Amino acid sequence: MATPVASPLLLPLPAPAFPPRRLASTQRLLLAHPPRAGRPRLREPPPPVEEAAPAAVEEAYDAPPLRLLDPPHEDEPYPDEMEAADPDFYRIGYARTMRAYGIEFLEGPDGMGVYASRDVEPLRRARVIMEIPLELMLTITKKHPWMFFPDIVPLGHPIFDIIESTNPETDWDLRLACLLLYAFDVEGNFWQLYGDFLPSGDECTSLLLAPKEDLMELEDQDLSSEMLKQQKRAVDFWQKHWHKAIPLKLKRLAPDHERFLWALSIVQSRSFNLKMRMGAFLQDANVLAPYADMLNHSPDANCFLHWRFKDRMLEVMIKAGCAVKKGDEMTIDYMSAVNSTLMRRYGFSSSTNPWELINFSSPAKIHLDSFLSVFNIAGLHDELYHNAALTSGESTFVDGGVVAAARTLPTWSDGDLPAIPSVERKSAQALQEECRKMSESFSTTIQQDEEILDSDKPIRKTREIAIKYRLHRKLLLQKIIDSLDIYQDRILF
Repeated sequence: MATPVASPLLLPLPAPAFPPRRLASTQRLLLAHPPRAGRPRLREPPPPVEEAAPAAVEEAYDAPPLRLLDPPHEDEPYPDEMEAADPDFYRIGYARTMRAYGIEFLEGPDGMGVYASRDVEPLRRARVIMEIPLELMLTITKKHPWMFFPDIVPLGHPIFDIIESTNPETDWDLRLACLLLYAFDVEGNFWQLYGDFLPSGDECTSLLLAPKEDLMELEDQDLSSEMLKQQKRAVDFWQKHWHKAIPLKLKRLAPDHERFLWALSIVQSRSFNLKMRMGAFLQDANVLAPYADMLNHSPDANCFLHWRFKDRMLEVMIKAGCAVKKGDEMTIDYMSAVNSTLMRRYGFSSSTNPWELINFSSPAKIHLDSFLSVFNIAGLHDELYHNAALTSGESTFVDGGVVAAARTLPTWSDGDLPAIPSVERKSAQALQEECRKMSESFSTTIQQDEEILDSDKPIRKTREIAIKYRLHRKLLLQKIIDSLDIYQDRILF
């Protein structure tokens, strides 16, 4: 019988002999360059770490564990206090300023204008040249709930009651004129300084300031009668609200009706309609925007207006694909209207207005497609334009006046039925004769009007624009006569 032997698993094992634990340094070593993955490089051996005393070893067990993924700590990586990049921008009520890019404001032939100070290459996207914040604009919306900006009128002021008594949709100009007059009276308001850029009563071209004898120079009975009604409407409004018993703080805004007529003419001639989004509301607003009101009108404008909702900013932008040379005037299209409408609202007219109309009474008509092809005019009736790429040479005869002739002349078109040259020539001559009779109906000739405008004798602004209005109408009639001459010469070919 074998002697029993104890199992090795039951034998007592000697205590393992571990090497003494080393204490890591309490200060981390900052690497000048972080380790990079890749080929290993030969480095100097690390310095030996001294063994710590047993007491220090016991304290090391209480230290937090080492986090390998922590970023290296630098000495004071952040300042004690965080400061905003622009603290004033976040201030409640902070008034932003207008910004302009690549433009300058100069005196031009038609008053102050905006001109390019450098060349602008055509781009696929529109380019911003002006930014006007809402805080600098005077704005009144048309529909309820009507609102105005900036909110400078305190509750209980008499001007607030006057604005509230008007119709937001039909009396927009009276309301905005009241707000403009009050802005001039507010101490420290921006419009007190900007008022120096606005034309005075003697420099303003609005027919609201024209005396009756100047309105007669228009030789347009409908337009002169309409302007007399507009003047009476403004004077009656002033007499109703600026009576003798009103407080002084309201009386000083418009001490006489001439002051109110001037403010109304500024509003009508320098404001524009804009769709603005205010919170949840999409409003039609009448806006009086500083600096942007210096942009003159052109049917072939190179700029347009855009409302930027996110920060309530009005942008003036160059149209995409439009090349601008240094010294070119920056213009916008006020509206597509006849000269009488432009005179009634803005106080100017143009002999090359492509939307001008002449009322013909003759039954004679010319072939529309033949007339358009002679002058390389393309597009639908409401979108006619001159295709300059098809014009040979450097002829400048075709302008807005010829486009207006194509739109206003009595024409006919019957599918593929061609024009008969002899009939077309007879119709063109009849239309020319009617144009001559209309030109002779004016009290003066083209040469006489040009002599009045070119003379050194001082003349009122309102009389000057009235003479220009009738002169532009006669120049358009002469343009139609000349274009019909060219049409008769080329109709055979």
